[in-house]
Amino acid sequence: MKVLVTGATGLLGSAIVKRLTGDGHQVLALYRAGSGKPQLPDATGKLEWVEGDVLDITRLDQLVAEVDRVVHTAAMVSFVPRDRVPMFQVNVEGTANVVNACLKNRVGKLCHVSSVAALGRPAVAAGQGGGEIVIDERQRWTDSSENSTYSQTKYYAELEVWRGITEGLNAVIVNPSVILGEGDWTKSSTRLFKYVYDENKFYTEGLLNYVDVKDVSDAVCRLLASDTAGERFILNGGTVSYREFFDQAARVFGKRPPSRKVNPLLAGLVWRIEALRSLVTGSAPLLTRETARAAQHRYRFEGQKIRQETGLEYHSLESTLRRIGESFKNAGLIL
Repeated sequence: MKVLVTGATGLLGSAIVKRLTGDGHQVLALYRAGSGKPQLPDATGKLEWVEGDVLDITRLDQLVAEVDRVVHTAAMVSFVPRDRVPMFQVNVEGTANVVNACLKNRVGKLCHVSSVAALGRPAVAAGQGGGEIVIDERQRWTDSSENSTYSQTKYYAELEVWRGITEGLNAVIVNPSVILGEGDWTKSSTRLFKYVYDENKFYTEGLLNYVDVKDVSDAVCRLLASDTAGERFILNGGTVSYREFFDQAARVFGKRPPSRKVNPLLAGLVWRIEALRSLVTGSAPLLTRETARAAQHRYRFEGQKIRQETGLEYHSLESTLRRIGESFKNAGLIL
């Protein structure tokens, strides 16, 4: 099987590339000009890096014509207001381009990597008296203040995939929660580990839904090889409080965990200060209104459908953190 992987330089994309080549599949790994081609080991000789962009329709069409399957992970993640337009372009336009190329070239299967953010958040969440709200694949999008701009782009991107399915495309969608894995801890969800390692003091009352990057890549590969089509799957290995997550990560790193709870009032003050600092310095804010609100949420995502469909078993949080800690030690990031 020959597979095109978009977003191959990211945390998840690179993990999927490793898994596919390790399983003996030929992979075209798409990277953008200027992003730098990563040095992934390729003992199998099955990996070919190709330059391109999901916004370049002609190039995308050429690449999709060469493969049997496509895994679309390329996306822009940002909670900064000034990134709204480019995020819509990459996430929505880019996905539409991938879908159209797959339809035109009659690709065997598309696996679209979405996000639990695309499921939307019920507006009543804030008024549940601290109780948890469980969300599964039956959740329908409703416009509410709980949905970020990023959530909107991922929702509209999914609509492009569903549109492709109605036009005859063989496709599946996966909706991972916060992906935990080895990588650059100054980027994306991996920043959670640096936050703990730097012994920051604050935590929120919200819940963290997480999934191991290896479990996401495993699910994607299982679905690519299966007859399953026209379905979506939440990928969520578990749900813990932020404080519990920080405590466990701190033990792995040998650091003191955060010990001061941040209430919504203080979080609101901090994101406003950060917005002012960002405006003055031009740098990205460490906290935005959307991320401050999200950190207070008490949503729990139900990720059992994929287990029933493919037999996937999730890694425990303990084993995931232990492996990631070892990788950081080997990389010289921690002692």
